[in-house]
Amino acid sequence: MSKIVFITGASKGFGKLWAEALLQRGDKVAASARNIAALADLKAAYGDNLLAVELDVNSRENVFSAVNKIKDHFGRIDVLINNAGFGLFGTTEETSEQQARDQMETNFFGSLWVAQAVLPIMRAQKSGHIIQVSSFLGLTTIPLLGLYNASKFAVEGLIETIGSETAHLGIKTTLIEPNGFATDWAGASAVQTSSDITDYEPVRAAFAATGDNPDTWGNPEATVAPVLNIIDSENPPKRILFGKIAYQVINDVYTKRLEDIQGWKEVSIAAHGH
Repeated sequence: MSKIVFITGASKGFGKLWAEALLQRGDKVAASARNIAALADLKAAYGDNLLAVELDVNSRENVFSAVNKIKDHFGRIDVLINNAGFGLFGTTEETSEQQARDQMETNFFGSLWVAQAVLPIMRAQKSGHIIQVSSFLGLTTIPLLGLYNASKFAVEGLIETIGSETAHLGIKTTLIEPNGFATDWAGASAVQTSSDITDYEPVRAAFAATGDNPDTWGNPEATVAPVLNIIDSENPPKRILFGKIAYQVINDVYTKRLEDIQGWKEVSIAAHGH
């Protein structure tokens, strides 16, 4: 049975790639973007199986209007892929107030608004699957992505909580946590802070050197089969890392965290007081 899948941020990158894969296998897709002209090729190829929706996830009112339009058109929403977001690059100190607010507005609040709009439909259906594109940087941090890291940490807490609140209603949640992939995320879609403080030059140089290694970046096409697998699974993962870098880094991070927890066990217990 074909699924009705709503994907935000579908004009390029993961969103468009996954939308096309779903359409190719016969699912129906509501794909949202700020500029739906970027979806014209998919509309020409798949006709009524694609509903292109113009949407800026920063507007809660527009999000609810778009979701109602999708419900009216397809009758239900089986899967939400919350994918809209962007990267803000630069040191925390050099990040402007507006840049910080814009990062949280799209990456966190945009995801919240879409989830809130879809949940009433899934509750009525007694079924649904919210798939949130997070990042391995929702589990650890790297320099020069401080506000991006923070936005993804927030998203992790949000979706995990929604999962615990809605599991008894037949609604599932999955956090996809990719490492860097060769999409537009670090290119034209990215925003850069000022870089005037020379004290940070060594940090910037080290970051640039890492990015220059082609092995750092995953192949976006390789994510298609895993995403379809997650959508089709009766018991999808609560969270899943995408990419060998993400796996290696997070495995090391959690090993060290557990060592720290055990090393300070007596102090932690003593802090309870009784």
